Amino acid sequence: MKALQRSKFSNLWNVRRRNLSSVADATLHLSDDEEPNDNGESKNSIILPYLHRAVQECAKQRNAMTGKSMHTQIIKYGYEADILTTNMLINMYAKCGIVDFARKVFDEMPQRTLVSWNTLMGSYIQNRYEDEALRLFVRMQREGSQVSGFTVSGVVCACAAKFAVLESKQLHGFAIKVSVESNVFVSTALLDVYAKCGLMKDAFRVFDSMNERNEVTWSSMVAGYVQNELYEEAITFFHRLQKSGIVHNQFTLSSVISACAAMAALLEGNETHAIVWKTGFGANVYVASSLVDFYARCGSVDEAYIVFSNAEVKNDVIWNSMISGLARNARSLEAMTLFEKMQLAGFYPNEWTYVSVLSACSHMGLVDKGRIYFDRMKKEHNLSPNVYHYSCMVDILGRKGLVEEAKDLIENMPFAATASMWGSVLASCRIYGNVEVAEIAAKHLFELEPNNAGNHVLLSNIYASKRRWGDVASTRKLLKDSEAKKERGKSWIQIKDKIHTFMVGERNHPSIIEVYSRLDELLVGMEKLGYKGETEHDLHDVEVSRKHELLRHHSEKLAFTYGLMCLPSTAPIRIMKNLRICGDCHSFMKFASKVTRREIIVRDVNRFHHFTNGSCSCGEFW
Repeated sequence: MKALQRSKFSNLWNVRRRNLSSVADATLHLSDDEEPNDNGESKNSIILPYLHRAVQECAKQRNAMTGKSMHTQIIKYGYEADILTTNMLINMYAKCGIVDFARKVFDEMPQRTLVSWNTLMGSYIQNRYEDEALRLFVRMQREGSQVSGFTVSGVVCACAAKFAVLESKQLHGFAIKVSVESNVFVSTALLDVYAKCGLMKDAFRVFDSMNERNEVTWSSMVAGYVQNELYEEAITFFHRLQKSGIVHNQFTLSSVISACAAMAALLEGNETHAIVWKTGFGANVYVASSLVDFYARCGSVDEAYIVFSNAEVKNDVIWNSMISGLARNARSLEAMTLFEKMQLAGFYPNEWTYVSVLSACSHMGLVDKGRIYFDRMKKEHNLSPNVYHYSCMVDILGRKGLVEEAKDLIENMPFAATASMWGSVLASCRIYGNVEVAEIAAKHLFELEPNNAGNHVLLSNIYASKRRWGDVASTRKLLKDSEAKKERGKSWIQIKDKIHTFMVGERNHPSIIEVYSRLDELLVGMEKLGYKGETEHDLHDVEVSRKHELLRHHSEKLAFTYGLMCLPSTAPIRIMKNLRICGDCHSFMKFASKVTRREIIVRDVNRFHHFTNGSCSCGEFW
């Protein structure tokens, strides 16, 4: 009899398991009576394992409707007080995202186990109810329930999502008190929350004290360094990971590639790319997106496009990375073409896509095209322009000389203006000589960035270009009386595995005498082809000969000369700069690319400039 009943229910389950709602119907056919069988077992005890299987399958498939039906049958057969069954129900509702139902089942339990508490806490964390998770933990302590490493790691993860530093430190102390701090999951959660809260020294102390580490532990540390913009430390830590023998995962590789991108560390990035292919993560769309961004940020946009084209799966992230990379490298028409291809491929542009395509318009001075895209995002894709899109439009208008219109756009937009917006207007006023708007922009900048001396200097330079020396003097006096500091220009270049940094008028580099000698020789050859130092770009009130001397020793010229001395004749010379490249250095690089027959790539604070055979990719818009 028992075998016959089991066979009957099992057949029903196997035939109808694809439609779980039929299981609820099947159980109804077995509820005619509650009499025990010949072996003294009730039909309920036979049905219970199948109800458990059904609930687990509902959780796996996120099938809430059938899960509720199973819950009804559990109540019908009187198993709502069974701890194992209710824990399964809590898990099922959590997986289906119905947290309120999970909590109701939990609250109605006459007796709870550690699994009950942990399951509900996991439900809150999975569904981003971090405050509820913390409150549940407090209640758990008040009721005297035992805790496990899973409990502590879970509530620490809730603190990480809330950036709750104080609570995290309290939980760290609690973990030590209950002797779970050595649990790899607890320690990993602790270092992750410290990293997310910007406390990398605390994160490292936790890491260093761990007896056991897994790939998530290492990945969290690398990601933490990148999130806190400690890119050199991230790369160094990745090298330590390689020596440890831990297997790489896609999250670690994506993070270290992002660090290489931020530093434009081409050598380390190439090495990481080789590891990507060796470990088989080249097909991972997030790793591929990081590689696209990395090559684009290093000025190697062709390599970026190869990675993009070879990606087996594409999502909106990799499309946006490629469009942004093309725009950043002055390949504006290609960026706009790819923008259209993205939509033909079935992807909808988002806010960041439009930031990239508007930036492409800015770099080419395409005012009308920029206005079209700005309108399209609202009309075609129902996207409300945010501060970044308005900032791009301000830049587009300013670069084309429409500074009055740019000022009006800022004053009428539904956001408070940012310093970058007024900074763009001020820079445009410098190019087009609009003193009136420059004074308005500078006034706002002095309020928004009181410690940025660059704004005072730029206004002073605008006055100097109009030979208003009295205003120059008053502006520089205002700067002297304030606490503002001017960021000093510097350029750097990577030779093999070492970064060489140069300041204007550099004296400390070990090869600086040879650099100056080679630069002088280079300038002689360039002057024969028509190069003249553009002294209007040095606006100090000094003699012309002194201006020539100041200009010829700008940091990017020194970095280029050192690269010319050290790099193979076929290698591009890649220079990074912390400020915008000046007009004279821009002219210098064009002549230098023609005289030396070298490709020169300069990444300044705004964009890339690719110099080849006497011309620049920016088309004189920068």
